Amino acid sequence: MAVRCIPPHGGELIDRIVRGERRDELLMRAERLPHIRLHEREITDLEMIAVGGYSPLRGFVCRRDYETILSDMRLSNGLPWSIPITLSINAEEANNLKHSAEALLTDDSGTPLAIMRVEDIYEWDPAVEAQQVYRTTDSDHPGVAYLYRMEKYLVGGEIWLLNRTEKRDFLDHYLDPAETRAEIRRRGWRRVVGFQTRNPIHRAHEYIQKCAMEIVDGLLLNPVVGATKQDDIPAEIRMLTYKALIDRYYPKDRVMMVVLPIAMRYAGPREAVLHALVRKNFGCTHFIVGRDHAGVGDYYGTYDAHYIFDTFKPEELGITPLFFDHAFYCLACGGMATKKTCPHPERNHVYLSGTRVREMLRRGEALPAEFMRPEVARILMEAMQRRKAATLDSNL
Repeated sequence: MAVRCIPPHGGELIDRIVRGERRDELLMRAERLPHIRLHEREITDLEMIAVGGYSPLRGFVCRRDYETILSDMRLSNGLPWSIPITLSINAEEANNLKHSAEALLTDDSGTPLAIMRVEDIYEWDPAVEAQQVYRTTDSDHPGVAYLYRMEKYLVGGEIWLLNRTEKRDFLDHYLDPAETRAEIRRRGWRRVVGFQTRNPIHRAHEYIQKCAMEIVDGLLLNPVVGATKQDDIPAEIRMLTYKALIDRYYPKDRVMMVVLPIAMRYAGPREAVLHALVRKNFGCTHFIVGRDHAGVGDYYGTYDAHYIFDTFKPEELGITPLFFDHAFYCLACGGMATKKTCPHPERNHVYLSGTRVREMLRRGEALPAEFMRPEVARILMEAMQRRKAATLDSNL
């Protein structure tokens, strides 16, 4: 009996990629349209809409959806959606679009990316969105700072993708949602757990992944390779660490790695919901939500990303979140544990903050094997030493 994947969010996997003669026709028409130049995050959002990663969205959101997302974490039709996917334009662009039913979306070089139906142009307040989505208006928050750099107006409407950006890195791991679902079916997986990561995987991550793998057929390791904070480990280094782990410590027939080319927003709880819905569109039935998911600094409570799922009925989300406590290596237990399973005091627990890890790597200190697999630590240390050497050379 053929394996069927979980239905995508909204019931239909959106496909807004234009092909064949229709594409040629639209490219000819695009020459006469007003242009909107997209930035990096907007381009990745555009492609995620087009390939169905953001199903049921068919374009950048219009005012009605924008307002209900902010106030209720739902689209105007009631379907759960936690973060508005928007496209900002300046006053001149807004004025040019008033008399046009369509616009051409381009990259920085002017390459045509998509045609957009101009359905709505509206003013917005970055501070209001910041408070609703990020729970803060502090410009030190990277997601809030991005909002403050955006333009005065938002434009919403359906898109038709004409050209995709060239993928130069991680080609073996670029699969669209439809392709990922096909591979899941080929493997015969009925239950699939997704894991979101923007960091190298340490022992705590490995532990919760393997706990989840006990109740599903396969793990979709889904690292973000879009824009992240400046001090995050670069994607090319992280990918080396993931491959090292899978090669040595995971059953290869039960893990697949597919990159997720979206930007991190660091929206904490709301982003955890968005990440779950995106993984549902990729074919996951379960999604791991750990400590301070998609958080940054001290803006969110340790388990706020768990509590936010209580806002929705399980059938509304259609994907099962798996909540994990803070994991660590316990010297007294002699293995990985959490506070739910370990009775020993904290002096027996081995875990390090990201800041502490970066400090140790900069000094060339070995990370404890109880915290991180030595193969992963070695890759990170060598990368850090290369960066130090390159910085030294540039200052000579």
